[in-house]
Amino acid sequence: MALIELHNITKEYPLGELTIPVLKGVSMNIDRGEYVALMGASGSGKSTLMNILGCLDRPTSGDYFLDGKELGRASGDERAKVRNRQIGFVFQSFNLLPRTTALENVIMPLAYTSNLSGAEKKRRGMAALEEVGIADRAGHHPSQLSGGQQQRVAIARALINRPPVIFADEPTGNLDSKTSVEVMDMFKKLNDEGITVILVTHSQAIAKFAKRTICMSDGQIVSGLFEGGVSQ
Repeated sequence: MALIELHNITKEYPLGELTIPVLKGVSMNIDRGEYVALMGASGSGKSTLMNILGCLDRPTSGDYFLDGKELGRASGDERAKVRNRQIGFVFQSFNLLPRTTALENVIMPLAYTSNLSGAEKKRRGMAALEEVGIADRAGHHPSQLSGGQQQRVAIARALINRPPVIFADEPTGNLDSKTSVEVMDMFKKLNDEGITVILVTHSQAIAKFAKRTICMSDGQIVSGLFEGGVSQ
């Protein structure tokens, strides 16, 4: 069953009197429980597509359905609610607040969930940190953590609301090769537990961890690479 459906998505940006097309009619489905890598060179449109999928931006035209709900024309408030409740994000730069502890960073998304007590938020945060193997660093600030540990905190934060889908944008870009493999193994484990994972990367080595690869070039999908072959 499709968790994500895109129908003829376009995205254009104004530049003076000109209009720059970035996405040029992208259509695809991603099923619930898939592990997909979105690949492309710089300027291919993959980051723009990721922003639309993650409800950080809206398409110029076309339809975007997430879990059956059309979001391409949703208001800013509606998209914000979807981001908080149904989507987890993991970024290359970790995006942790430097003056708060690992636990406080993890439970930050719960600030918008008013029916939870402080004790329940802390319990959920510790459970998320435990899941990524870093509960013993709950009281540490980001500056006291290694890059791999910071990314684990970011993954725990992405998991805190138990979203059906996690978007990971170059999640190993600031990590060494050993730590990169550890982080990618973590995404595999989450996918094995049923979470849909969408990974944006320019690295073929990292894309190989996914079960399906969608390649982009010049604002269009040029192929879908599956285990064992290529689908045009």
